[in-house]
Amino acid sequence: MNTQPIRPAVVELRDGVPFAPAFGDVYHARAGALAQAAHVFLNGNGLPRRWAGRTDFTIVETGFGLGNNFLATWAAWRADAQRCERLHFISIEKHPLTRDDLARVLAGHPLGDLAARLLAQWPPLTPNLHRLDFEDARVRLTLAFGEAAALLPELRLRADAFYLDGFAPDRNPEMWSERLMAGLGRLAASGATAATWSAARAVRDGLSLAGFEVERVPGFGGKREMTVARFAPRHSAPPPAADMPTPVRDRHAVVLGAGLAGASVAHALATLGWSCELIDRHPRPAEGASGNPAGLFHGIVLPDDGAHARLHRAAALCLQQGLLRLRERHPLVGGFEGLLRADDAPAASMQALLARQGLPPDYVQVLEAAQAEARSGLPLGRPAWFFPGGGWLRPADLVQALLAEAGEAVRWRGMLEIRALEHRADGWTLIDAAGRVAARAEVVVLANAFEAASLVPGFAWPLQRVRGQVTRLPATLPGLVLPRVPVAAGGYLLPAHEGLSLCGATSQPGDDDPTVRASDHQHNLARLARLGVAPPAADPAMLEGRVGWRAVTPDRLPLIGPLPDLAALPALGHRAGQPRHLPRLPGLYACTGLGSRGITWSLLAGEITAAWITGQPCPVEGGLRDAVDVGRFLSRAARQRRRP
Repeated sequence: MNTQPIRPAVVELRDGVPFAPAFGDVYHARAGALAQAAHVFLNGNGLPRRWAGRTDFTIVETGFGLGNNFLATWAAWRADAQRCERLHFISIEKHPLTRDDLARVLAGHPLGDLAARLLAQWPPLTPNLHRLDFEDARVRLTLAFGEAAALLPELRLRADAFYLDGFAPDRNPEMWSERLMAGLGRLAASGATAATWSAARAVRDGLSLAGFEVERVPGFGGKREMTVARFAPRHSAPPPAADMPTPVRDRHAVVLGAGLAGASVAHALATLGWSCELIDRHPRPAEGASGNPAGLFHGIVLPDDGAHARLHRAAALCLQQGLLRLRERHPLVGGFEGLLRADDAPAASMQALLARQGLPPDYVQVLEAAQAEARSGLPLGRPAWFFPGGGWLRPADLVQALLAEAGEAVRWRGMLEIRALEHRADGWTLIDAAGRVAARAEVVVLANAFEAASLVPGFAWPLQRVRGQVTRLPATLPGLVLPRVPVAAGGYLLPAHEGLSLCGATSQPGDDDPTVRASDHQHNLARLARLGVAPPAADPAMLEGRVGWRAVTPDRLPLIGPLPDLAALPALGHRAGQPRHLPRLPGLYACTGLGSRGITWSLLAGEITAAWITGQPCPVEGGLRDAVDVGRFLSRAARQRRRP
């Protein structure tokens, strides 16, 4: 999917009614936005009656607009004693409002408290899926910014209801096209409903072709009729193998590995109402690579804005949203005022790249050399990317915060080494080092990096073991200049905290030496010159540090998703070239290979894994999920074999 820069909406108030001059149409009827939402979209979809007693209910909306339909639905959910456990609301918007404009049009809103909470989480306007959690994640809003016809095929979910709320068909025809309607049919769960204020013949015909039974009912606000529909196709194709969640008798999983990946998976599953056993061979969580004293988190900017850039951006924004909540409830050691990444390119070319991609300043900014030096306090001598949502933190704090949020839903089991997995009719059996049964579960997640390879020996895990050593620097070292915010450029340097700074880190594939080496300290100190910092007068042999190993993939993206069923691959034929068609082992998942960006990746990787397990809406587009699919290297090999 090719992304386009997001152009914010222009909204005018005409006689008290929000008006879109680009489309020559109003955002809602003069009779009132909330009344229209109740009549057309809630009543038109049989809500709140249809979500009563459900575990999850998913609504897809075409046209977020000013957010009134979401706010009305959220308010109805709160007021309903029979409400579903979780409400998923996915809304597509090509021209979202800026935060300031949204605040202006929502001022004095009848649902003022809910509107304020929406504003507080309003994301940067980047072409991504943005997940916003409310009511302790029992109400989840996913904002999809971009073209509706392009985004609908990229959504991985099953919708129970559709709100069709674009501008009028004669003024915004792309929101009512047959292609878009066909996309609704591909997402519709059995018995899904749809409603719209429009009664245009083309809208009704498009829904009919997509498999909906359509009827006209009394309209709202002076409109004689509107359209409601129910999904009842004559034929229904089964979804791809990768989209099928494992059927389970109870919502329980075993997660192996208690670092950032494992804790994030356990937290994400607990949020969806699952319980977990979190098993690790160490006595405490976050003792492996996640045990480093500090690490960076930030997004990236790349010239083509391809899968790598979009995934890292999604991960950085997901973490940014998550940290807003976690920092309110848990102590997190770190710096959260932004991060600088120095660059050798001219500032003008960096600005041109930013303008071409339309990335907003609340995600990334270009600072000229003087601005970068003023912000960092270092003599960088170069321009830099500034990520306002970036920073540094102690990984173990993030792990502990995630587990504390999960509470009793996660049972910790340390000092337990799992040596084998056995698949039986009732799920997976985990065998410990003494040959005893340690646990049983229908769902197992391998978040234990290199140890996963021994548990699934037939699968060629594309993981490289890369040694990294960090260096602790006393802030009082003679000649040492420390930054105000973390600064990176190959290596990195952190601000002082409790009298210490951190720099690093080495990258040494295939090196298994656990010893903290003076030569590696010397390497880290030498790299400070890239940041304009003269190496301090210090004996490397006297410095302290830590050694850890990163699990790195060839394409530097994580391994996430259900493990492929190798025995069933030969029968797949040419379809093996697409990861989503690979047959999967029931209930066995991976979340590993986070590499050197473990903090940045952690929350999004956990969310993707949990959505895959439960069949709940995926927080990234389908093409991006394919890019991290644990089976992608098998598919690449299959495509290469087909080439002449």
